[in-house]
Amino acid sequence: MKHLLVVFSSQSGHTRAMCDAVCEGTAEEASAVDTRLRFANEADLDDLLWAEALLIGTPENFGYMSGLIKDFLDRTYYPAEGKTVGLPYALFISAGNDGSGAARAIERIATGYGWRAIAEPLILKGELTADGLKQCRELGAVVAAGLASGIF
Repeated sequence: MKHLLVVFSSQSGHTRAMCDAVCEGTAEEASAVDTRLRFANEADLDDLLWAEALLIGTPENFGYMSGLIKDFLDRTYYPAEGKTVGLPYALFISAGNDGSGAARAIERIATGYGWRAIAEPLILKGELTADGLKQCRELGAVVAAGLASGIF
């Protein structure tokens, strides 16, 4: 069984809805991939070290990632140093602006961890739509399928 960690933060509920859709997508590989869902303030080093792939969901707050996602990354960075190099990851972002600042900030930190991006950040701007949630489900399904098949 492969291990996929989904870490997210949400205040308005948009990122939570995106996360739920992502997890619906990962469920398509439930027989081969164990998906662990953690709210960012509950996620810890053990979760990160357990993971063989990582999905991070955040709202865009003032052009940046949420404070709770930053806190998760801060709490795990030095204890995980050198232990998660090559970890495949992808981002999903609920944006009021363009989401690029949040994506760049997480990508910069991910580079420090030595993680490798396996998809372009999925950035949904404004109110969520059925098409946007479909994209979230597809992201979850693709990451889980890639992990299950050994592509990632």
